[in-house]
Amino acid sequence: MRSNTAYAGRGASTARKGIRIIVILLILGLGIFFYWKYYFTYSDGNRYGLLQKFSRRGNVFKTYEGEMILSSVRGNANMPVASEKFFFSVNNERVAQQLMTLQGHSVTVHYKEKKGTLAWRGDTNYIVDSVNVNP
Repeated sequence: MRSNTAYAGRGASTARKGIRIIVILLILGLGIFFYWKYYFTYSDGNRYGLLQKFSRRGNVFKTYEGEMILSSVRGNANMPVASEKFFFSVNNERVAQQLMTLQGHSVTVHYKEKKGTLAWRGDTNYIVDSVNVNP
């Protein structure tokens, strides 16, 4: 009469392989989700407006944050009447230094929109990577 111990060992190794595959798939899935949420560029484009505020702030991670007034209607003395605000963050030190000197000027910024924010990248989903001064 044969013993079933040889077959019991085979079932345990198959279960370990199955668990290993599930763990690998979970880690891979979490990695893909993390990339999609925080690093994948959802959209990009340009915004034109008046740079109203730009500062470096944060408790632990100091980030550059800005605010532009986007205006579609101008009143007397070329002042914006109907407007909305565009809040953005900047990672690039060179771009941040440019924006520091341009408060109160009309600028065009190029941005990349992410699906989520990271503490060391800024407060907003919009990351500005270049700026042009408009006359």
